[in-house]
Amino acid sequence: MNNALTISELTKTYKDFVLDKVSFSVPEGSIVGLIGENGAGKSTTINAALGLIQKDAGYISIMGKEELDNDTKEQIGVVFDGSNYPEILSPKRLNRVMKNIYHSWDEHTYMSLLKKFSLPADKQISQFSKGMKMKLAISVALSHNSKLLILDEATSGLDPVIRDDILDMLLDFVQDEEHSILVSSHITSDLEKIADYIVFIHEGKVVFFKPKDELTEQYGIIKCGAAQFDALDKSDIIVYRKMDYEWQILVSDREEMQRKYPKAMVVPATIDEIMLLYVKGER
Repeated sequence: MNNALTISELTKTYKDFVLDKVSFSVPEGSIVGLIGENGAGKSTTINAALGLIQKDAGYISIMGKEELDNDTKEQIGVVFDGSNYPEILSPKRLNRVMKNIYHSWDEHTYMSLLKKFSLPADKQISQFSKGMKMKLAISVALSHNSKLLILDEATSGLDPVIRDDILDMLLDFVQDEEHSILVSSHITSDLEKIADYIVFIHEGKVVFFKPKDELTEQYGIIKCGAAQFDALDKSDIIVYRKMDYEWQILVSDREEMQRKYPKAMVVPATIDEIMLLYVKGER
C-alpha cells in the first residue's frame, strides 16, 4: 500500500519545545487521526509537513515527493481552524480568485458544495458563522482535485449537527481509496467514528501509531482496589492511575485480561480515556 504522506524521524527544536523524531504515515485511502493535548506538537507536525516551517531533521514525503512542486501542492487540501479567506469577499467572488490560483479548480464542484452546505453565494464571508466559514473552507479544499486533505482542529467549536455533516463528507471523500485524510482534533469521539488509524503525540513524541479498531475493540481498563492491583502481573500493565476509590489500569487485550483475572472489572476504553491514562498515569 502506498502512502499519501510519510513522516519519518521529524525533528524541530524551539527554545521551550522539541518535536522529537516523530514518525507515522497516512496510507492511501485512509483517515488518520492526530491526537494530543494542547502544545503536544500536532500543529508543528502539520506545519512542517506542509513546508510552512523548516524542519531541523527527518524525512517528509507527500504523494511520494520530498519537494512540493506546484502540481503536488494542488493535490493537497488544507483546512485550519478559523477563516483563511479575505472576509470582504463572498463565496462567488472567492470562486473567481481560486480560478486564478488553482489550475485544477472545479467551479461546478465548488458551486455544488456551496448548495449542499446551504452557503449563500453572494453574502460576505464576514457575515458567516464559524460553522459556515468551516464549511466554506472544506468546499474550497474539495474543489481543486485534492488527493490529500489535512485538517487542523477543523471541527472545533462547531455544533454536533454540522460536525456530523462534515464527518460524512470526509468519509465520502476516501471511499474510492485514492483519497486520504490527516485530521488533527481534540474531539476524539469524531475520530472514533471516522479514523482508520490514530497517532498520539505527547510532549513532542509519538506515544503510539495504531489502527483505531485495535484501540477501541481490544484495549481495556481494569478497575480494581489496591489488593487486586498488587496481585496483577505488572507485564500486563501499560499505564495505571490511582484514583480516590479505585485503580485504573490500561491493558492492550481486555478479553485476555478478563480470562486471566475473572474477578476484576475490565471495561472497554475510549480514545479519550486511553489518552488521559497515558498523560496522567504512571508506568
